[in-house]
Amino acid sequence: MQRRHGGIWLFVALFVAVATATRCALLAKSAGNITWDGSLLGAFALGILFDLGAALLFAAPLAVLLIVLPAGFFLRRWARWLAALALVGVVGALGFGVVGEWLFWDEFSARFNFIAVDYLVYTKEVIGNIRESYPLPLILGSLAAVAVMGAWLIVRGAWWQAWLAAPAEPRRQRLVGGGAWLGAALVAGFALDSEQLPAFANNYHRELAKNGPWSLCTAFRHNELDYDQFYPTLPVEEAFRHLRTELAFDGSVPIAPGVRDTLRFVRSEGPELTPNVIQITVESLSADFLSIFNRASGLMPNMERIARESLVFDQFYATGTRTDRGMEALTLAVPPTPGRSLVKRPHNDNLFTLGSVFRSRGYDTAFIYGGYGYFDNMNAFFGGNGYRVVDRASVAGSDITFANAWGACDEDLYRWAMREADATHAAGKKFHQFVMTTSNHRPFTYPEGRIDLPSKTSGRAGAVKYTDYAIGKFLREAESKPWYRDTVFVIVADHCASVAGKAALPVENYHIPLIIFSPGGHIKPGHVTHLMSQVDYAPTLLGLLNWSYASRFYGWDVRHATGDRRVLIGNYQKLGLHEPGMLNVLMPVKRAVEFDCVPGTFVLSERPPAFTDESIAYYQTASYLFRNRIYRALTPDEHAAYARRARAGSAPTGSGE
Repeated sequence: MQRRHGGIWLFVALFVAVATATRCALLAKSAGNITWDGSLLGAFALGILFDLGAALLFAAPLAVLLIVLPAGFFLRRWARWLAALALVGVVGALGFGVVGEWLFWDEFSARFNFIAVDYLVYTKEVIGNIRESYPLPLILGSLAAVAVMGAWLIVRGAWWQAWLAAPAEPRRQRLVGGGAWLGAALVAGFALDSEQLPAFANNYHRELAKNGPWSLCTAFRHNELDYDQFYPTLPVEEAFRHLRTELAFDGSVPIAPGVRDTLRFVRSEGPELTPNVIQITVESLSADFLSIFNRASGLMPNMERIARESLVFDQFYATGTRTDRGMEALTLAVPPTPGRSLVKRPHNDNLFTLGSVFRSRGYDTAFIYGGYGYFDNMNAFFGGNGYRVVDRASVAGSDITFANAWGACDEDLYRWAMREADATHAAGKKFHQFVMTTSNHRPFTYPEGRIDLPSKTSGRAGAVKYTDYAIGKFLREAESKPWYRDTVFVIVADHCASVAGKAALPVENYHIPLIIFSPGGHIKPGHVTHLMSQVDYAPTLLGLLNWSYASRFYGWDVRHATGDRRVLIGNYQKLGLHEPGMLNVLMPVKRAVEFDCVPGTFVLSERPPAFTDESIAYYQTASYLFRNRIYRALTPDEHAAYARRARAGSAPTGSGE
């Protein structure tokens, strides 16, 4: 302790002591669920190892500070008071962590995980919930008192006094001592990963082995919530059996019956259509903004005109609440797996996507985004799945006439898309573009003089009206292009502007527009009234083009599916299956609840679960296929083989792999 960096020994000892006490408290809390055998000792041994690693990591800033502070700093009286005040903060922070872990364990029987990360994102809702659920003033007041008392006891102890009385050290000695601590922290950061803990027979033991703060950091890195650990499950074979029943409603034929896969053959009648497809994915576009869904809205006159000449899907729902969720569903046609979307997870390349099907027909596929595509891992996801990427970073500065923090205005974005379409058409190739807008997003700024509402001060209303203006302008300018009449324009939202509601999953707030405009007559105007979600978009679009193809999509061509239509929705933690009159919700505490859902009003009343196995089948199998890297794109040879069989009129057979 009688060295400049001796204080770190004190911090590490305090951190490990608090972590061990927390582990013992959680053990006592769950005593009835613990297996009292040798594996429990193993869990505690691993736990102390992770506690030490976390202590070293969190001590790194202190190591740097103690290098920087001048020699003899703690010989000053005011410096000692400052150190004591910092100690109060450290003890208070550790105590706050203990309370947080206790309450989190009380609800989820787990250490901090991605749910806790999610809580950090949705601070407004979480803080409101905490205020309503717990006596917050009493808890915070008690923590403050414990922090002061604990710090006072430490300050009066021999270790603290010995550290502050340490003789002054020259800079070189401080660098050596601090460097050793930083090196140890670096080794701990790379060597320890709580996700690599062994799979104990009793999962409580695995959770006890973790360190809470370390687990929180790991959750940030891994971006997912393990389905099998936190949600209701079925035996894997049974889950896939239920899923095959669901997928068969569209008349598709399994390519490898009995295999744990969604691979099947979708057959369409009539000649295949091969128009270009420009998919405009509009940021935060709730259905209520369009007068075709909400007569009181007059914000989108261009969309109203376009809709009269288009195929409109009246009951189309988003799967999630953020852009990455919309991208996931619109490209992969998979349910919203818990935690982060697949767009932001590792190993999300070479997946079965709408783009991979288009490329099997020789199409050029491009992701065109007005912002910087590194945000939300967009560029890595689309690039890793075969799309060319065009974003704000890849265009010249002169190509941007107006931008805010989120990206270039929609007019600029559409100009880039049109230029890409011109170049691809000139090269003699068909194209599919995934165009992602940003203007309908806070701070709601856009070029002045375009609409009759001023930028920024008009808020969401101005941004929505500008979004409509830019779409109308783009389509008018596209009319002069040689590829215009051979192009299908899809206008779809990534998610709603807001999904807040009284219900756990307010279905009505997931309602978004899907409008398919075909100036060349490839797709006839009209309305599709079937209930559907974003997972059904890709197969429905390909069905409209009369394509026969091998598919791994979870969605249907809703025009031809039999039985009750369904919507798959989620909010990171809760996973829902909605059918007419019903909502089944899977909770991250191994539980399912079900509600009667009044059509039109969406009023919910709880009832005994009847559709839980169906819900589990969708979500458990989706997690299984991604985790085992089965949901992969087909090779050109596989696509060609299935296409030959389709032309020959024979049913596809084979292993599927």
